Amino acid sequence: MITERQKTVLKLIVEEFVRTAEPIGSRTLSKILDYSSATIRNDMADLEEEGYLEKTHSSSGRVPSEKGYHFYVEVLIQENGSDSDLDLTLIDDLFKNQDLNRDEAIEQAMNLLSQLTNYTTIALGPSARNSRVKKIELVPIYEEMCVLLVITNLGHVESKNITLPKGTNTEELKRVIEIFNEILYDVPISQVSEKIHYDINHDKIKDLLDYNEKIIETFLDAFTRFTQSKYYLSGQSNMLYQPEFSDVERVRELMNFFEQNDILKLVDHSDSTGLTVRIGRENQISAMKNCSVIMVPYEVREGEKGTIAVVGPTRMEYQKVIPLLKYLAAHMSKLYKK
Repeated sequence: MITERQKTVLKLIVEEFVRTAEPIGSRTLSKILDYSSATIRNDMADLEEEGYLEKTHSSSGRVPSEKGYHFYVEVLIQENGSDSDLDLTLIDDLFKNQDLNRDEAIEQAMNLLSQLTNYTTIALGPSARNSRVKKIELVPIYEEMCVLLVITNLGHVESKNITLPKGTNTEELKRVIEIFNEILYDVPISQVSEKIHYDINHDKIKDLLDYNEKIIETFLDAFTRFTQSKYYLSGQSNMLYQPEFSDVERVRELMNFFEQNDILKLVDHSDSTGLTVRIGRENQISAMKNCSVIMVPYEVREGEKGTIAVVGPTRMEYQKVIPLLKYLAAHMSKLYKK
């Protein structure tokens, strides 16, 4: 059981580490708290033993563990309140702008959120979260140009123009569509590419690949673009300025992640009923093992929700990001009620 004094010590360690990116020692805390270094060292040792703090190899100071960050978010922020000095007028002014349509407002909101937090921001629309494939059709336009139509369970019809390889056999193409309709039925649009890759050794697809590899690649590319059009991403480069990402390989892995459609795996499985905070290894994605993802849903219509999210280092300003996300989500919901 954490004592009230230990809560204070943990809260200060989290906030000082967020501010400095340096392990925190007892001397630093003794200058802030009215306790001796020896008392604080004992509390830090107890917090480490309970798993709330970790000791680094290069310093005698401590840093918060994933468990410590969670306790800070779920208990300490609630007890002490969030950042009350936030200036929310920029968000208010953005949504008062009548000249912006919905998509423009969402895009600018993500850019603004990225500027206010200095982290990466994501907005996932309701169709990306909830749409499942019900039927795929291909409508010829002229020569090798066609329109790929995907009809979803929500009644939406998504379309993409695609160019087929020269000399594509019409009968073989019909067979490709039949197989895609079979294996992709009721699959979320955000997981279509993954599903096709997973089933690539399916006998029916394997037979087609020998003759129609370019057709399969064309369809995969089209579905990739479907997915990309379903979310707004801003501030990817902000992560480059965080000390945690000074390592070139770590930066490369992170940037590759943002460029791929795996971004939807990060956000698509959030809790649609409220705040979701995933810290470090909880994200189950290699590129995100040093990151935290905070997600808040916004209501569109009855039964439909979108999600906005902030991605940053585990050393994130949680007390600032969480109220910003909640405030922005409330405004996003209003966009769909106009």
